[in-house]
Amino acid sequence: MLILLADWLQTLMPEWGWLRVFQYITFRAVMAAMTALLIGLAFGPWVINYLTSLKIGQPVRAYGVQAHLKKSGTPTMGGVLVLIGIAVATLLWFDWSNRFVWVVIVVTFGFGAVGWVDDYRKVVDKNPEGMRSREKFFWQSLIGLLAACYLAFSVSETNFVRVVELFLRWVSSGFSNELPPRADLIVPFFKTISMPLGVWGFILFSYFVIVGASNAVNFTDGLDGLAIMPVILVGSALGVFAYLTGSSVYAKYLFLPHIPGAGELLIFCAAMAGAGLAFLWFNAHPAHVFMGDVGALALGGALGTIAVITRQEIVLAIMGGIFVAETLSVMVQVSWFKYTKKKYGVGRRVFLMAPLHHHFEKKGWTETQVVIRFWIITMLLCLVGLASLKLR
Repeated sequence: MLILLADWLQTLMPEWGWLRVFQYITFRAVMAAMTALLIGLAFGPWVINYLTSLKIGQPVRAYGVQAHLKKSGTPTMGGVLVLIGIAVATLLWFDWSNRFVWVVIVVTFGFGAVGWVDDYRKVVDKNPEGMRSREKFFWQSLIGLLAACYLAFSVSETNFVRVVELFLRWVSSGFSNELPPRADLIVPFFKTISMPLGVWGFILFSYFVIVGASNAVNFTDGLDGLAIMPVILVGSALGVFAYLTGSSVYAKYLFLPHIPGAGELLIFCAAMAGAGLAFLWFNAHPAHVFMGDVGALALGGALGTIAVITRQEIVLAIMGGIFVAETLSVMVQVSWFKYTKKKYGVGRRVFLMAPLHHHFEKKGWTETQVVIRFWIITMLLCLVGLASLKLR
C-alpha cells in the first residue's frame, strides 16, 4: 500500500526524489520486518491478556512429560499475534499487484482459519478432539489443491493474461500439455539437473509440499520456542531464494529458474521473521502463550507455498530438516505401534514418545536443551540450503 502512496506523491511532487527508496525490495523488506516486530511487541501483552480472560488455556496430556503439567492453563492460540503482524506489515509494504504474495496470504490465513476452529473447539468448547482428522484434512486439502492448481500455471508464466492462455491450451490439449522448464523440480547442488513434472505432477507434488509443511510445523510446535525459531530461520532463507529467483540477473548467474514477481515474496518472509521474533519474546521458556494450531498450520503452509513458487521444495526439506524429522517420528511411531499390535497383540514403540522432541525429553534432556539444540541444527541446515546457491 505504501508503495502506491509513494508513487502517487512522487507524481504530485517530482522533487521528492527520496520517495524512490520505496521501489527497492530490500528497503521494504527491512521495514516490513521492523513493522511486524513492533506490532507484535506492542500488542503481545494485550493479546495474551485477552486470551487469558477467555480462559483459552492449553490442556496438557497427563501421560506425557511430567514437567509439562505445570504448563496447563497457559493461554494458547497465540499464533493470532503472528498472523496480525504478518498481515499488517505485508499489506503495508508489498506491491499489491503481485500475484504470488496474494497466493501466500490466502494460503496462510486459510490454514490459520482451520487451525483457529480446531483450537477453539478444543479449549473453548472443551472438545478434546477439536476438529475431526478427516474434517481438518479436507479443508487443508481443499486450500492446498486450489493453491497448487493456480501455481501450476502462475509459476510458468509472467502475467495473468498469459496464465489464462496457458490454462486454456492445457484444457484444449486434453489436459496433457507440459509446463515450461521453470516449473520443473529443481535438484539442488547440480547445475542442469531438473525433473519435468507436467501439470498433474506439479499439482500433486505442490499439494503434498504445502499440506505436508503445514502439518510438519504443527508436529514441531510442542515446546516453548521450538517451532517459531526454525520458522524464522527457514522463512528468512527462503526469502533470499525468492529475491534471487525474482531477479533475472541473479537467477541466470546462479542457475536458478527466473520467476518474475517472486522477489516480492521477500516482503512476506521478512514480515514473518519480524512477527516470529515478537512472538518468541512471549513464547520463550517459560512461555506466556502458546502458538496453537492457528499459528503452526498457517506458518507451515506459508513455508510450503513459498518453496513451491521459488521451486525450492527439496531445499525446504533440507533446511526444515527438524520439521521433517518430527513428522517422520510420528509416522514411524504410529505405524510400528499398529503393526506390532496387530501381529503380537501388544503395540510396541520405536521412540520413547513422539514427536521426536518428547523422545529426547524422556532421554533426560531438559526442555531448554532440546529447543536450543534443535535451533542450532536448523541454523546449520539453513546454511547448507543457502550453500546450494553456489555449490552446483
